[in-house]
Amino acid sequence: MLNMSDAEKREVLAGIRLFVLDMDGTFYLGDRIIDGSLGFIERLEAAGRRFIFFTNNSSRTPGMYIEKLAGMGCRIGRDGIMTSGDVAIRYLDSFHRGKAVYLMGTEALRGDFRRNGIRLVEDAQPDLVVAAFDTELTYRKLELACRHIRGGAEFLATHPDINCPTETGFIPDCGSFCAAISASTGRKPLYFGKPFTGTLEMILSATGFEREEVAFVGDRLYTDVAAGVSNGATGILVLSGETGPDDVASSDIKPDAIFSHLGEMAAYI
Repeated sequence: MLNMSDAEKREVLAGIRLFVLDMDGTFYLGDRIIDGSLGFIERLEAAGRRFIFFTNNSSRTPGMYIEKLAGMGCRIGRDGIMTSGDVAIRYLDSFHRGKAVYLMGTEALRGDFRRNGIRLVEDAQPDLVVAAFDTELTYRKLELACRHIRGGAEFLATHPDINCPTETGFIPDCGSFCAAISASTGRKPLYFGKPFTGTLEMILSATGFEREEVAFVGDRLYTDVAAGVSNGATGILVLSGETGPDDVASSDIKPDAIFSHLGEMAAYI
């Protein structure tokens, strides 16, 4: 895949009508936009293609991401972004409406859950525990999550990412927290977000596209690329974040195409 010709790259992108763009490590790193990202968006719009942002990072609400993107010169509406938190909320509303939930997440995410009618509890035994990318994590929160799971609560998690890329390196993400909880309780979570089928189904339902017209673009093989190649869509890797060329060679997940960053992709649209 690293040695694809220009013609092969154009062929992969030719039938894509909707690009599902990752954010951390793909569009920006921390508070710094990656060079070429805005040019890629402009090229999509000029070519009549659509895009939507989807991030597994559940530490912030969609509104917070919209504000952050606007500060980088990319202005979108609420229909231009989805998060793994959105998928978890949709699942809880569809299959566990009214159930008590202990959410190990940021105050911003907790507020989003409440606004969507999710009943949150703390010390009382919940029906479900949801782990998220909690950048406000304390030992008390971790202790409660483990206690509730041992007490019989179903274990869910917004996404499986082990690390989150930042301007200064990688920091532990939701998957790392879940590994600690699983080591303590012996229970593994039901994950949402990328690469799981429910995420693609939610995107298709919201946008009206067919899966063959959709490409997931991101810097992680096991989430972004797998969301495409494992679900009948296209998976495109950019080398601007977590994954390097050596990781591709050793992985069972193979992208349909590889680009150094979004700016390089723009030339093939």
